[in-house]
Amino acid sequence: MSGTSPHSPLRVWWTQRPPAAGAAVMATGVVSVGLDLAGHETLSRIALVIACAAWLGLAAEVALRLLRERARWFSDAGTAGALTAVAATTVLGTRFSALGRQTLAEALLALSAVLWPVLVVRVVGHGKRRMPGGVFLGCVAIQGLAVLGATLAAAESAAWLAHTALVLFWLGLVLYGLALYRFDLRQVLEGPGDQWIAGGALAISALAGSKLIAADSARLYLWNDDDHGVLRAVTVVLLVLGLAWYAVLLVAEFAGPRRPRYDVRRWATVFPMGMTAVAALAVSATLDVPWLETPGQVLVWISVAAWSAVAAGAVDTVRAAVRSTAPR
Repeated sequence: MSGTSPHSPLRVWWTQRPPAAGAAVMATGVVSVGLDLAGHETLSRIALVIACAAWLGLAAEVALRLLRERARWFSDAGTAGALTAVAATTVLGTRFSALGRQTLAEALLALSAVLWPVLVVRVVGHGKRRMPGGVFLGCVAIQGLAVLGATLAAAESAAWLAHTALVLFWLGLVLYGLALYRFDLRQVLEGPGDQWIAGGALAISALAGSKLIAADSARLYLWNDDDHGVLRAVTVVLLVLGLAWYAVLLVAEFAGPRRPRYDVRRWATVFPMGMTAVAALAVSATLDVPWLETPGQVLVWISVAAWSAVAAGAVDTVRAAVRSTAPR
């Protein structure tokens, strides 16, 4: 039987992936953004190509599942991992906007804006106390919308888009507070990887704040002095808290009882690592804090190393899964 047949081992593995697999696109996309900000354009574009290929594959699978396995689609849409689709789409849109592909970025913003309310309503309906790190994906998704909206507002001088992004930014902080209330703090030591989203959600919030500040100009005049001061202060606080979470989670990786092994939720570790690096570099440039550039550059390479390790684990897992489902 050929490797591309509908019932091939590779196809069986592909259809069994959980909704949280979208975190791989998020992680790869944010690594591309980080490498771009760090001045490594070639590597950034390679990562972007990988992220786009993964995004297209996941999008095709989701569309087919909606048509052929609607019950499973609705079941998957009720999990927090489904929100990785929104976050991944906004990350790719932000990278394409940096490349000057504003029309494509607009299309990705529109798609993610349609997906977010559909998915978040279903996810909230399944909420409970003592949840894993995926509970923060609601904040990550809406802040992703704020980041892309503010980025496009700056590129196209669209004041309405910047003001909409500002509303999403504040709503995202509210969602973070609700998520923190539901988060099981034991996951910091015991989580399989997605506990890192607790810090990544703050990092993407800081990035959104920096993008909102950067969107202002003499032509648009979005914020007065008080507004600008509040945005600046909140953005700095968010970055500091994000860096604090990074340090705590890194220490917990060595102090916790978990064993080092691949888990699809490890992509949700790479994403916050990369997002913290991106936030540090963006805040450094936007708020004119030069000393943040060096830590940001270092964090970019740490995220690249983490991505490489998780990608190697994923490849080994795929090989094992294909072998185990191959006909004997």
